[in-house]
Amino acid sequence: MFFPGKVVWITGASSGIGEALAFRLSSLGADLVLSARNVNKLIEVRDRCSNSQRHLVLPLDLEDPSTFSDAVVRVLDRFGRIDLLINSGGISQRSLASQTSLETDRRIMETNFFGTVALTKSVLPSMFERGSGLIVVISSLVGKFGTPLRSAYSASKHALHGFFDSLRAEVHTKGIKVSIICPGFVRTNISLNALCGDGSCHGVMDEAQAEGMLPEACAEKIIKAIEKGKDEALIGGKELVGVYLKRFAPCVFNRLIARAKVT
Repeated sequence: MFFPGKVVWITGASSGIGEALAFRLSSLGADLVLSARNVNKLIEVRDRCSNSQRHLVLPLDLEDPSTFSDAVVRVLDRFGRIDLLINSGGISQRSLASQTSLETDRRIMETNFFGTVALTKSVLPSMFERGSGLIVVISSLVGKFGTPLRSAYSASKHALHGFFDSLRAEVHTKGIKVSIICPGFVRTNISLNALCGDGSCHGVMDEAQAEGMLPEACAEKIIKAIEKGKDEALIGGKELVGVYLKRFAPCVFNRLIARAKVT
């Protein structure tokens, strides 16, 4: 009975994990705010959700934080509160660090880290006022360890862990909780939309991605983690072993990850 009547704002709601979360949360009775850049796709997602008339389509570009204050006002005008913010929007990478422009590095950080932080900071005052709220951050297993071809992406996810672990410690007495979700390979378009070193679109469905967990299954696990009040949840298949190897046998991990197939 956690979600009925809750107001849930989802970024990255036009596809992938965000889209799957929208479908499942709407079926559980939540009122949704659906955000991403592609307004037409957001409308399609809303129309496929249960109780579609209850949900708000709110286009948002994580690279443009100047629009966030107005976006929060729109949500509060419509619903009066924000119970959950699910930060699912982001962009990945498929390029060697030595062949990635600093501009591309900055764009990935701007979207994945600064955009997420800025939106969270815009939402927090209303949560402080009500004395309750939940911030969910969709990170990645590469927020726990780095892999080839993901240098800036991994850096952005590591940064999210540092920021939101600190935030959790700061807001625990104010009725606000923070949960970090770390998926592994999920069958989404993330590799198709990933950036190459020059900033162009990768445009290829990676084999590892294509064989990953279905987004619906990932969304179900995320929802269970939220219901259980988990501070952090690892979600995936055999790739989860990397987290424990990195922690307990770092030298072995470093040798293996250098040869691992990550596309």
